[in-house]
Amino acid sequence: MLDRRGLLTGSAAGAAIFGFDPGLALAQAGGTPVKIVFPFGAGGGGDAISRLVAEWIAPELKRSVIVENRTGADGRIGIGSVKSSPPDGNTLLITTGPTMRLMPLVHKAPGYDPFNDFAPISLLARFEFCVAAALNTGINSMKEMATWVKANPDKATYGLPGAGTIPHFTGVALSKLIGVDMRRLPYRGGAPAMNDLVGGQIPLSVGTVADALQQHRAGKVRILAVTSKTRSPFLPEVPTLTESGFNLESEAWYGFWAPAGTPEAVVATLNAAVTEALKVEANRKRLEGVGLIPVGTTPARLVEIMRENTAQWSGIVKESGYTMEQ
Repeated sequence: MLDRRGLLTGSAAGAAIFGFDPGLALAQAGGTPVKIVFPFGAGGGGDAISRLVAEWIAPELKRSVIVENRTGADGRIGIGSVKSSPPDGNTLLITTGPTMRLMPLVHKAPGYDPFNDFAPISLLARFEFCVAAALNTGINSMKEMATWVKANPDKATYGLPGAGTIPHFTGVALSKLIGVDMRRLPYRGGAPAMNDLVGGQIPLSVGTVADALQQHRAGKVRILAVTSKTRSPFLPEVPTLTESGFNLESEAWYGFWAPAGTPEAVVATLNAAVTEALKVEANRKRLEGVGLIPVGTTPARLVEIMRENTAQWSGIVKESGYTMEQ
């Protein structure tokens, strides 16, 4: 049973500050559900947090909240649909930080400006990446992976949850360290890539810990290393890439946005609802259960983090020479 006492108390305080009734925040659309767009497929960690956020904010908005998995063009279709929606708070976006900050770096015409086309609400949760192997490869460590890749360069393919993403550039950097140009295979989200890894259709993947965690624990794939600076709290027995002899680090997060021009009072209500929900222990455990580390920030802090991350990755993207046109 979801404990919403903290959520409701915090949001009521926000309403008093802004002189704003959150129950009427989205009254323009009557009984029409509020829609959260997640621009990738169902089944992964991002889909899970989108559905949890929908559940958490619905009582505060006094409206039903649905999640739409609007896939395509590596997230640009779903993101673009939110950009072009009326700024009334009825259409919202949850996506990864990389799709917001990296896509404009790699695509000649991404169709959106992450800083000017959206109203930030909150960073929701951090997540870590990992390198995983299919069981039929017999690979048990990063050292064995490097040996296998060098011996099988024609088979050295890795799945990832979309081109132009952090896993993409992590894979590019890893290829450079190994000395073999591994072929990337982008999917529409992490879950389809993991399904093919479980089935042995691809030998390797670079994706989120959240998407690989349950399959690893079930013995259906093998996580070789995590890409974060320190070992994951979810996989303390698994070494980092650095510990495995590869000087490489990366991690990312999920964020929450509305279209630019959304009234500040609506943004404040949404921020209060979601950040208070992220403080509730039961809610935090649900996120941790799918490999996500709860955060919650102010809208201003979300913008700061986006700028910091853009600076971190712009040089790596430029050096890779990768661009997208379609």
